[in-house]
Amino acid sequence: MAEIEPEPDWNLPLRLLGGLHYLQLAEGIDPWSDVRATLAERREWLARFVAEQGVQTNEVRRSWGLLPAFLYVAAEAGRPLDLVELGPSAGLNLVWDRYRYRFGNARWGREDARLELDGELRRPFPLELLDVPAEVRRRRGIDLNPIDVTSVDGARLLECFVWADQTERTERLRRAIEAVRAEPPDLIAGDYVDLLPRVLAERDPAALTVVFQTASLGYLSEDGRGELYAEIERAGREEPLAFLTSAHDPELEGCWPLELTDWPGGETHRLALQDFHGAWLEWLL
Repeated sequence: MAEIEPEPDWNLPLRLLGGLHYLQLAEGIDPWSDVRATLAERREWLARFVAEQGVQTNEVRRSWGLLPAFLYVAAEAGRPLDLVELGPSAGLNLVWDRYRYRFGNARWGREDARLELDGELRRPFPLELLDVPAEVRRRRGIDLNPIDVTSVDGARLLECFVWADQTERTERLRRAIEAVRAEPPDLIAGDYVDLLPRVLAERDPAALTVVFQTASLGYLSEDGRGELYAEIERAGREEPLAFLTSAHDPELEGCWPLELTDWPGGETHRLALQDFHGAWLEWLL
C-alpha cells in the first residue's frame, strides 16, 4: 500500500513571508525586490525560521470592538475587573484601557494615550457606556508561546507577521507595544485549557474576573473546547465570573459574533457582530 503524504501546514507560506519580513526588519535588507535571490542566499536561515517559528499575530484593533463589551461588564459588576486572556500572544489587548478610542464624535480614554483606535460603527451601542468607570486591577494571559515585546527581538517577531505594505497596521502595533512596555501584563506560558483552573482558583472576590478570547478557540480540538467550557462553567458556579468571547460562527458570513456569558446565572448574550480584525462593529443589545 502506498504511503499517504501528510498535508502541509496551512501556515507554512505565512511563516516564510514572516521570515523574509524579519530579515528586512533585523538587517535592513530589501528581500522583496528579488525574492528568489533572497531565498537562495538565506536558504538555511529561512528553513530554520519556517520550521521553528509559528505564526504570531496580536491584532490590537480588536480592542476597539471589545471596549463597549468591557464597559458593559464593568457597569453590571460595579467593581474592579481582573482580566484573564486566553491566547494573548504579547498581551496587547490586555491593556485595552490604556488606549484612546473614537466612536463617531464620541471619545473614551486618556488624552495622553500612545494609541488611538477607531472603526466603523454600523449600529451604535448605548453611548452612556462611555461614562462607566472601568478599573482594571490585574492582567494575566495564558499562551503556548507568549511574546515578550519588552525585548527588541520579541517586538520584531510580532511585527514580522504584519505584512510590510500594511503601514497603518504596523504603526498601530508599534504604538501598542509602547503601551505594553510601560507596564507589561503577566503572561503565563502553557496550554490554557490545562492552566486556567489554577488561574481561576486564585480569584479575588473583591474584583470580577473576566476571561476573554478573540481568536484562539479555533486552534482547539472539539474536546479541548468542551473541556474549557466545562471548567469556565464550573468556576462560574462557584463565584461570579464573566466570559467574553469572539469566535467564528459558520452560519455567519464575514463577521464574528461577540458573546458574553456571566455568572451567577450562566446566561449567554450576543452583544455584537464585528469584523475579525476590529474594523467595524454592529451592536445588537
